[in-house]
Amino acid sequence: MPVTLILGGARSGKSRRAEAIATELSETPIYVATAPLIDNDHEWLERIERHRQERADHWQLIEEELKLTAVLQAADGPESVVLIDCLTLWISNLIFGGRDIEQEVERLCELLPKLAGNVILVANEVGMGVVPEAPEGRQFRDAQGRLNQRIAALADRVEFIAAGLPICLKQNSLKGDKK
Repeated sequence: MPVTLILGGARSGKSRRAEAIATELSETPIYVATAPLIDNDHEWLERIERHRQERADHWQLIEEELKLTAVLQAADGPESVVLIDCLTLWISNLIFGGRDIEQEVERLCELLPKLAGNVILVANEVGMGVVPEAPEGRQFRDAQGRLNQRIAALADRVEFIAAGLPICLKQNSLKGDKK
């Protein structure tokens, strides 16, 4: 179960880097998109459609806002490569869905070491800015920060992306890594 965590700010190149790693490891990686479809937000829907069109045909796409552990269990196999993009939207979806964040994070962290395939997780680094003014913003920032720390602790590789450039924060060998 090699796990890679790709962290960075918004529009830093995290997804592009994660996609590059996934396509190095597999000819048919699985892309799990956690972005919710928001009917009245046309810019958001256009952004999602643009992402769909930009991905090459070799990607197997799964759109799932909440049930990451179920998706990972179903997709797992010794040769599987699953990219989750992104944990930040997943945390937001859990909050807005009234889910027990700690329980969901615990399930994910318990499952990851048991998986046979490669998993690449993308998340925003949210702890480098100002303290959010609203309680909901602080709840989100704190939950995201705790999740990032938990995933980074169990990950084999952790990268921070700045201006499209990867900075390796942690490295163990990845199964199937061609480098």
